[in-house]
Amino acid sequence: MLDGMKSPARIAIFLLAAFIFAVIGTPRAFPQTQTKRLILKDGSYQLAQKYEIKGDRVRYYSSERGEWEELPKSMIDWDATEKYDQGRLKGEPPPEAVQLDKELEAEQKAEEARSPKVAPGIRLPEDGGVFLLDTYQNHPQLDEIQQSGGALNKNTKSNILRAAINPLASAKQTIELPGLRAKVQSHTAVPGIYVNIDGPATAGTAPAKGELAPLPPAERFKIVRAEIKNGKRIAGAIKIAPYGKVKADERFVPTTVQELSGGWVKVSPRDPLPTGEYAVAEMLGKEGMNLYVWDFGVNPSAPANSSALKSDEKDVPQK
Repeated sequence: MLDGMKSPARIAIFLLAAFIFAVIGTPRAFPQTQTKRLILKDGSYQLAQKYEIKGDRVRYYSSERGEWEELPKSMIDWDATEKYDQGRLKGEPPPEAVQLDKELEAEQKAEEARSPKVAPGIRLPEDGGVFLLDTYQNHPQLDEIQQSGGALNKNTKSNILRAAINPLASAKQTIELPGLRAKVQSHTAVPGIYVNIDGPATAGTAPAKGELAPLPPAERFKIVRAEIKNGKRIAGAIKIAPYGKVKADERFVPTTVQELSGGWVKVSPRDPLPTGEYAVAEMLGKEGMNLYVWDFGVNPSAPANSSALKSDEKDVPQK
């Protein structure tokens, strides 16, 4: 139908249609209004699209409720409001993001304190235990040492009669571990042993009523050399005098004890350990030594420990 029209009319209709399409048919982009923040002196704030000061009142359009509201001018912390606006213009993060970053950083530091880092990419668990830090094929790894229930072999031999004749006579009890070898074998002669048997919840707390306080770490945890005898490992001996005094007669290894964060204690031999069988023993003060020990061996030629926790490669610095 437009073919019969004159050229100027056709051009005018075309221009009008293009204008209508541009106005109606194309989505319109409206400028985004940056939300402002009126910070009050009590620390709270009001979100506003815009605001204006009228006398002793501030009139603002609430971003939350979509309507105009008013506040006394004296309730607003103008310095904080201006500082916030300037920070937004400079692209600085809002205070909530800054506070969240601080909280996350504090939480991370607390988590790291509960799980000390003992080697690149290796941290101790939060829930405690006894672990041996080993080096196998030039790579650090962490091995958990399970508690072994030593069979307490009583050797009284008519101690009551001897006590009647000689009050200095004593009964001797030995702690025996089944088997010739411990499950965990250290491939380094100077392993680091990390102990936390109290758990994070009780670390640093006072003992319950009726319970004896544990000894200081330097006196509480010992490394004992085990003797192979009759197909068993003898981890230690306890001498009990008739009048009740208990004396430990273990073959203690000179150690260095270091207290770490999160209730952890590091026990290390001062000198390289000869190949052989050992155990970590807990001393109980007047009660002697805990007959349940944590046994391990030292053997550089031993195969890999099956349940070793290896370092996380992404945390190991590249050479």
